[in-house]
Amino acid sequence: MLDKLQAVESRYSQIEARLAAPETYDDPAQVAKLNKEQNELAPLVETYRRYVQVKEQKAQAEELLSDPEMKELAQEEFLEAKEQLEQLEQELRILLLPKDPNDDKNVIVEIRAGVGGEEAALFAHSLYRMYSMYAERNRWKTEIDSLNETELGGIKEISFTIEGAGAYSKLKFESGVHRVQRVPETESGGRVHTSTVTVAVLPEMETVDVQLNPADIEMQVFRSSGAGGQHVNKTSSAVRLIHKPTGTVVECQQERSQFQNRDKAMRILASRLYEAEQEKISSEYTAERRSQVGTGMRNERIRTYNFPQGRVTDHRIGLTLYKIDAIMNGDIQEILEALNTADQAERLKAESNER
Repeated sequence: MLDKLQAVESRYSQIEARLAAPETYDDPAQVAKLNKEQNELAPLVETYRRYVQVKEQKAQAEELLSDPEMKELAQEEFLEAKEQLEQLEQELRILLLPKDPNDDKNVIVEIRAGVGGEEAALFAHSLYRMYSMYAERNRWKTEIDSLNETELGGIKEISFTIEGAGAYSKLKFESGVHRVQRVPETESGGRVHTSTVTVAVLPEMETVDVQLNPADIEMQVFRSSGAGGQHVNKTSSAVRLIHKPTGTVVECQQERSQFQNRDKAMRILASRLYEAEQEKISSEYTAERRSQVGTGMRNERIRTYNFPQGRVTDHRIGLTLYKIDAIMNGDIQEILEALNTADQAERLKAESNER
């Protein structure tokens, strides 16, 4: 591990030297590339330099243990440095874990009402609102791509894009079946119903990231429905793409022009096909991955929202929080951080088993 850290620090020092050289700025593209690499390496290098510093402090304290006058103070400093080193070693192991190449991407979130009829559709709307409010807390941009509503204000299905730095790294464990237990607004008898909603979180892929053969894609245009004014309803600006080899269908109708809708639909199609390939790979390793945070499979039940008891339980990590109102208002950071920590722990465990 130390050899790897020394190599990373050496590379970081080279970048610092190049960015300090005036001639580097003759090439703006190169400067941008170096700045990006420097920002990516900075957390690891800063932690490693702190580790080296604390290691030296521990060695100095250890030398003073033989001095009767300094022994008590040295013992305290030695134990403190030892504790810090253990913590820093753990941080370094986490920082050295292979990074998901999609972590910095925007996300496409797809929410579909499952079992439960109108109540499932109403909860799908609640989940859309929850993710939108979380995005707003992070100052991310949310944009609806396609929407199919019910007469009572529920959502049969919705696809929307969240644009923001690290959006996928934060939301990638949200894919799966979300279960709700509550008394529906449509229930006169006051009985608690159980309904389900499916969420899929896809990294937004560019069409160049996925092999797409134009001959495999059939495009249909139609008039948008719902809100949007006269322009939306009177022109055939909405786009439906059908990927013939897989039968995947994507619709986009929120933009004003057919070209914009087609461009966005192509990105959604690329993201869907990428996710399908990842699910195929994941299913091949289901047994190995059973203890991990999640495979990202859409049929995996991941969370229950119990309104009568005011609790939200994530079944993958056994986390229960009694603040359902705050969570439904977008306060999901604690859940997301716990999932990320659990994933890191599993990956560290897997790495140590391989050694």
